Amino acid sequence: MTNQRTSESRRGFLKTGGALVVSFAVGDVGAAAAAAMPAKTVATDQVDGFLAIDAKGHVTVYSGKVDLGTGIQTAMAQIAADELSVPLDRVTVIQGDTALTPDQGVTFGSLSIQNGGMQIRQAAATARDALVSQVAAGQGMAKETLTVKDGVVVPKSGGKGWSYAELVGGHDFQLKLDPKATLKDPKDYAIVGKPIARLDIPDKVTGRFTYMQDFKVSGMIHARVVRPRAMKAALLAWNDFEARRIPGYIGVIRKGNYLAVLARSEWAAIRASRTIETTWSDWQGLPDKAKLWDYVRGVKINKDEELQKIGDSAEGMKTPNAKIVSASYDFAIHTHGSIGPSCAIAEYKDGKLTVWSASQATHLLRKQVSNMLGMPPENVRCIYVEGSGCYGRNGHEDAAADAALLARETGLPVRVQWMREDEHGWDPKGPPTLFDYRAAVGDKGMVHAWESQVFIPDRPKDIAVTLLPAELAMLPREDAHPGNIHQSLAIPYTFPNVKATAHWLAETPFRPSWIRTPGRMQNTFANESFVDELAAAAGVDPLEFRLRHLNDPRGVELLQRLAKLSGWSPRGPAGRQSGDVMKGRGLSYVKYELVRTYVGVVADVEVERKTGKATVKKFYVVHDCGQIINPDGLKNQIEGNVVQTTSRTLLEDLQFDRSRVTSLDWKTYPILKFPDVPEVAIELIDRPAEKPWGAGEPTAAVVPSAIANAIYDATGARLRSVPFAPAKVMAAMEKA
Repeated sequence: MTNQRTSESRRGFLKTGGALVVSFAVGDVGAAAAAAMPAKTVATDQVDGFLAIDAKGHVTVYSGKVDLGTGIQTAMAQIAADELSVPLDRVTVIQGDTALTPDQGVTFGSLSIQNGGMQIRQAAATARDALVSQVAAGQGMAKETLTVKDGVVVPKSGGKGWSYAELVGGHDFQLKLDPKATLKDPKDYAIVGKPIARLDIPDKVTGRFTYMQDFKVSGMIHARVVRPRAMKAALLAWNDFEARRIPGYIGVIRKGNYLAVLARSEWAAIRASRTIETTWSDWQGLPDKAKLWDYVRGVKINKDEELQKIGDSAEGMKTPNAKIVSASYDFAIHTHGSIGPSCAIAEYKDGKLTVWSASQATHLLRKQVSNMLGMPPENVRCIYVEGSGCYGRNGHEDAAADAALLARETGLPVRVQWMREDEHGWDPKGPPTLFDYRAAVGDKGMVHAWESQVFIPDRPKDIAVTLLPAELAMLPREDAHPGNIHQSLAIPYTFPNVKATAHWLAETPFRPSWIRTPGRMQNTFANESFVDELAAAAGVDPLEFRLRHLNDPRGVELLQRLAKLSGWSPRGPAGRQSGDVMKGRGLSYVKYELVRTYVGVVADVEVERKTGKATVKKFYVVHDCGQIINPDGLKNQIEGNVVQTTSRTLLEDLQFDRSRVTSLDWKTYPILKFPDVPEVAIELIDRPAEKPWGAGEPTAAVVPSAIANAIYDATGARLRSVPFAPAKVMAAMEKA
């Protein structure tokens, strides 16, 4: 059949039975009809939930997953552009708008590409297949004779084609997402797998980017929350007499123990928050920081859960002549330490609430805000505006709830900008984590039994962190959920008898939250540190010890590549060095949650003999997350993991007294500075035919143990308590 264009109008098409059919409707949609049209679908089983193509052939991708500075906006655009066969510059990504984007779950757990991106890929494949089928049916051509190039369906034999703009531009697909729609062959990818420069960087480096902290709404007023003097103190009295003298001051909103000042400028709100007089009750319910781990051991255990069970560890411990090795590890309470304090704006108008927030969980935030205020969820819209980083549930949602509560009370657009003391003092925290380990090791290096126990706060039903304003104002709220912190306690090694147990605790000192690699970091720190201890007890090189007990070809290949990349040589006796600076190397490995991304690292560390200060000089990383979408973006993620987690491992430790957090600034909660940032060498293993796995967290999981193992190699001292502050290193060296 010749390639002839139909003489009929192709402004639209008839949809029947969820499939596209070439039958065209003439004319544009009128204003009255447009007003009657339903809101855009956000259904996850509809192509229109994820994609739109306008009259010029420009593609809009609707992503429920959001870019926290991780580069997924660029990756999502790559995925859609390649699957639809359109140029990347014709793709725009809209993120985290509850009125426009599907609920793809919270942006966490390294699931954005693995789950969210694959939904978008499947939607794009469904759309492409339907548009090709539309042309085939309309032109009487065999579908197999058609292909797509630059957003145009064309015959493979050549000739003029039919553009997406002509076929569907400006109209809905009205198509069910087909989970069986044929994806492109990876060998045909033109954009996926290429190091595409991140789309957000030019505006960020030139100062044109609009962060949440820069965002404005016409007519907005400013607010500051006056925080209690103790975590759970009650507000007894307040007096704003002096605040009334401040130009631009509007007044106070008080609900229960929640007190906020309102003003017409940010500076006036700051001044008012510092001027208002308050009286609070006393409260000293936090544990003694010096006895934190005694507190954790003493907390009521709600229940025990076996997270991994192989063989009979109790019997394995009785193996004749086996050496019993035991150790306990602990991981400090961390705050997120976001460089820019949280910010949000909310507007309440005509019974509907709109919230602009840097929340990485806008759909969840919508549910929580509607619950707090007693509003129907459909009357609340949350819109993502990128903030200055997060990697976990920091103060963004609480600032958004502040703004929502105050906008509802005043009927005005309200901007709430947290201060540094708000962010450090009141965002939820990564909970303290404690571990006990025991193993039986034979004289030939055989591990006969392995037992691990973790003490962590219990998990309420809902995956949410209590909104701080709801708690203070005594409004409806959810119980806090600390995240999937039990993951990765299970080990990848082929020990014959293994028992890994979680002790779920009834309480924890602060509102628990996810912080990058929650639980997986803590658990892998303990697991991989103890593996090194067993290797030392058996007199076997740490790399060789792991390879002996690993029955996973991808894991073995990764460790062999790591050895080559790092120039690994078998380690001799630890800590036998002279001089003021001792140097060591440490190894760590993880198969994330035992089901996905593989990472192996080697850390080169120096330790000052006289002070105990440890400095990480270089990290070698080999990373296998299956199919790579953007190798440049992936390297960004790996480097960020290393730098942030080196900071958490060496420096970060929340300080508090019996009443409140005392780490309220960068002096009392120091983070890694530029001179101490390690060099990072990376080797990526790309597997185009495999499913892409997550990369936002796995590298962080292996950093603390690699540093601990390197310090041992350098000094002969075992560091089992994060952070590895100089005083701890000195004490460990003296003990060794």
